[in-house]
Amino acid sequence: MPLDLHALLAPPQAALLMMECQEGIVGGNGTLGVLSEAARRHGTIAAIGRVLAAARAARVPVFHLTMAARPDRAGAVANCLLLAATRKGEPLLLGSPRQAVVAPLAPVDGEWVLARYHGLSPFHGTELDQLLRNQGIRTVVATGVSLNVGVTGLTFEAVNAGYQVVIPREAVTGTPDSHVASILEHTLRLLATITTVDDVVRAWS
Repeated sequence: MPLDLHALLAPPQAALLMMECQEGIVGGNGTLGVLSEAARRHGTIAAIGRVLAAARAARVPVFHLTMAARPDRAGAVANCLLLAATRKGEPLLLGSPRQAVVAPLAPVDGEWVLARYHGLSPFHGTELDQLLRNQGIRTVVATGVSLNVGVTGLTFEAVNAGYQVVIPREAVTGTPDSHVASILEHTLRLLATITTVDDVVRAWS
């Protein structure tokens, strides 16, 4: 474990962020099939579940960061290939089974559930930054999907906003595997502390 990880993850100043761990994204009804397949193959949801259990035990604030849509899709623009892909098929209607967090990670009382209707990261489209600051958070633990865009975008914006970022390697995924390894080594390693689920769990034990 890195020598400073306990300090970075001290519960009074750390929060757990779970990016788009939703039924319609990484669950059985995932629109982006290759992403849900990668999450299943790597056991990503189970790994996030271990981090979540440790956060709850340590009373670390938990944020479920989700995408949502209105029936008329108002407020969202398909101004890039990824956002256009999310418009195919049944929309992630707020409160619907497809928009919900996957069952193993389902929110409990006291946890934050923030939905955005447009954009690629939660710092852009929600109150996330202010809610973190109001609780004195200085370090965010980034988990979920995907390393291709969402988790990477979250990391950039968190660093720009002054937060430390910790990424437990097994609790994030993307596609293809070769790209995941490359972005961790050549991009995210320069921005965040890359560690393991075991190390985060130990820090919060």
